[in-house]
Formats: sequence, C-alpha cells, structure tokens
Amino acid sequence: MAKPDAQGGTKTTAVAGARGNNPFVSFEYPNSLFGEILDWMLAPLLLLWPISIAATNHVASFIANQPYDQHLADNVSAIVQLMKIEGDRVTVNLPASARTLLRTDDTDALFYQVVGPNTKIVQGDREIPWPPLPAKMQAGKVLFRDDRINADAVRIAYAFVPVASGQSPAVVQVAETLRKREALSSSIISGVLLPQFAIIPLAVILVYMGLSRGIAPLRLLQDRIHRRRPSDLSPIPVTRVPDEVRPVVVAFNQMMGRLEENLQAQQRFIAQAAHQMRTPLTGLKTQTEIALSETDPAQMRLALQLIAESTDRASHMINQLLMLARAEASHEKLHNVVPLDLDALARSVTEDWVVRALAKHIDLGYEDCSCPLMINGVPLLLRELLTNLIDNAIKYTPAGGRVTVRTRAERLAIVEVEDDGIGIPVEERDSIFERFYRVLGTDAEGSGLGLPIAAEIAELHQAKIDLLTGSGDHGSLFRVSFPRQREAAENAAPPTNRSASSFPIGL
Repeated sequence: MAKPDAQGGTKTTAVAGARGNNPFVSFEYPNSLFGEILDWMLAPLLLLWPISIAATNHVASFIANQPYDQHLADNVSAIVQLMKIEGDRVTVNLPASARTLLRTDDTDALFYQVVGPNTKIVQGDREIPWPPLPAKMQAGKVLFRDDRINADAVRIAYAFVPVASGQSPAVVQVAETLRKREALSSSIISGVLLPQFAIIPLAVILVYMGLSRGIAPLRLLQDRIHRRRPSDLSPIPVTRVPDEVRPVVVAFNQMMGRLEENLQAQQRFIAQAAHQMRTPLTGLKTQTEIALSETDPAQMRLALQLIAESTDRASHMINQLLMLARAEASHEKLHNVVPLDLDALARSVTEDWVVRALAKHIDLGYEDCSCPLMINGVPLLLRELLTNLIDNAIKYTPAGGRVTVRTRAERLAIVEVEDDGIGIPVEERDSIFERFYRVLGTDAEGSGLGLPIAAEIAELHQAKIDLLTGSGDHGSLFRVSFPRQREAAENAAPPTNRSASSFPIGL
C-alpha cells in the first residue's frame, strides 16, 4: 500500500548495501508511520462500505418482498378455494366484489388468471405468462417467480391444482407490479445508509484524532532529542517512553554509547598522535638550526644525515597513521573484499623483506603449507598486516638471528611470524597492541603503531591475532588465524602427517 507524504505523494526509504562479499538486504520503510497506520485502518473501512451497501440492498429487497408475497399467496389460496372441479371441467365462482378488490390498487397493477387442464383460460387476464412446470409437483403449494407483463416487471404467485387423472393440472396465478416493493425497499435502504454518510466521516475524524493522540509521545521524544546540544551523547531516559518505542530508544542509546566511545578513542588517538609527531618535528627543527650554524662541511653533512633520518622516521609514522585510518574506514570494510590465497600473499610479502634482512644479517625463512589457502580479504590491508609483523620481528631480532614466516592449513587459515629475538615479557603482552606503546628496555626505533595496525586489520577480517613465546622459549611468535572460504576448506587436503616445505629466503 502506498505511503502518502506531506504533499500527497508517495515516498519510500531504501537502505541498500554493497553486493558480492558484503550483501545487505534492501529494506523499504514508510515515509510516515502516521500515514501507514491511517492507511491500514481506513482502507478496510472504505473497502467494506460498498459491500455493506450491496448487503443492505439485498436484505431490504428480501424484507420488502415478504409481506407482499404473503398477500399474493393469500389471493392465490382464496381463488383455489373458490374453484370447482368436475372431471376435466373447471369453474370459478369468484364474486364481483372479489374481482373488484383484486383490481383496486392506487400504486400497483394486479392481474389474476385461472387456467384449466386444456390450457384454456377459465377466468382472468391473458397477459400472465404460462408458468414453468416443476420437476415434482405439489398440489396447492403456492410458488413465486419474477416475470414481465407488458414490459413491466411483476411478481407472480401461482399454484397447481390437480384435476382428473391423466390431465394436466389447473393453474391459478396472481401477479402484481413492483412499485410498492421498490418504494419500501428504498425507504429501508435510505434509513440504513443515510446515517452511514454521517457516521463514516465522523469515524475518520475520530481515528485521525486518536492516532494523533497516540503518536504524541513520539513527537515529545523527537523534541527532546532536538533540544539536545550537539555534544550531548548521554542516554535518553526510557522511563516515560511507550513500550512499543522503548526497544528503539534502547538500541539508539547503545548506538550513541558506541559513538561516544569511538569519539573518545579518536580524541585520545589525535592527542597521542600530536604528541608523537611533536618529538620528530622538534628534533628536525633543532638539527636544522645546528646545520645552519655549522661552517665545517663534515659537521654540516652529519647534521643533514640526522635530518634525513628524522625525516624518514616522521614519514614512516605518518604513513602508519594513514594506514591505521584506512583500516578503520568504513569504505575499506564494505569494498575491495576479494578471495585471495593467503599462502601466496605471505610468500610475496616475505620476499619483499629479503634485502632488509640481509642488511641486518638475519636469516629470513618461509614455510608454506603446500596448498592454496583461500580467504576473503582486502589485499592492501593484509599486506600491511604481514609487513608490520615481519618489520617488528626483524627490528627486535639481533644480527645473526632467525625470522620465520609460515602458513598452515587447518580448520582456520593460519599465518605465523616467529623470531628468536629479545621476546616480549608476559606482563607487557596485553599492552603491545595499544597505540604508541613500546616495550621498555629496547633501543630499536619505532612509533608504537605497527602492532595496533595489525590488530585493527585482523579484527576487520574477523581474524584473531595471538602472541606466543617462540620455539625454545626464545623470541616471539605472532599467530593470525583467518576464517577460510568454505569451498576451499572442503577441497583442501587434510594437513595431518604432512610437514611443510621450508626454504631460506635470506642469510
């Protein structure tokens, strides 16, 4: 049913999501809840009104026919009583006063007819048509039918009177036009329908007023929300909210709570980012002033190298901040999600770090699972996740150490990054995924954003990231478990009793 808007038009609101890996069902909501309820209340009423008129007309005709049919039946019975049958001869001793009474009517025309067994009219009017013979004849029973005489609609009462054996019965018929019946039926219909023309508009007005009164709490709730300050995200009290609207208000309060938490997190993040950015910028300014004051080319070159290193650190931090913002963006959550092979992606990212590992004299190795490891994900974000984990492992592993990247095909798709570096104390493992947090006691450079970015991307892909102790109780092992594609998981060979192939990538 159409939902009228304020101008009498029709509007619908559609909420649709992206197709493919992020399907959303499209819903249509009424533009006006008031109009929707009013439609469903008045439409049945307007539909039933013509049915009521037709039913009233039928009942009025039935009521109007009853007394006049009885009068016709009495006339037929009276004439049958006056008939005299002798063999196949039929006579009617109808007094003149009775014949005059049958003809006397100020409104309708009356006709009567007596027909003998040889279809000869004994007495009365010839205009009345011959009646149909019933399948089972009941002598003396008065029957009724509608017919026409001289283009006028009439009501006919008739009865069959048996005569001598083997002869067709005699027939007595009395007919009357329908003017009195129609006048009575019209009076009944007018008496019933005329009040409805006043009652139905009154009912519409009362329904409208009742609905207006019923949705008044919604308008009060709307006014209460509009009067709030833009920064007020406190919950809406539900004490005076109607029961039907309370779940919506509770859900709205929960959404506002999540929004406030996100805003607070963003404010903390901006404050922390501003603090972290202030340090390299201050260092850049100081080193620039030192370089400007130097006259020795060697010292000036050293100062410029420090400026370049500080610039690289600041650039790296800005890139990580941008990647963290991208990981949190809803656009990335709804688009660019494609099926991909986690094993191939991990191999490609590991190969990108060979030069860095060689420069630090670290043995970088990769162990594959020897089968496609299909998941759904955003390739750009997953590459950043693996990059941050490998970067973290190389950064905190001393020269001569080992870093291993491996994939495993189980119920979940698993990728691990293991190193034999300094490790992370157990008491600090709950804090390393916080933004700008760095493990104390290390001199490795970093912004404290790599692992939080990895955790954010893992959560976006419905994956779980765990920090464990490396083999031999040395170093760290980061394990990320992704949900696998159903088809790939069913077709993949079980990984039991099969060792992963391993090959060194770096020395």
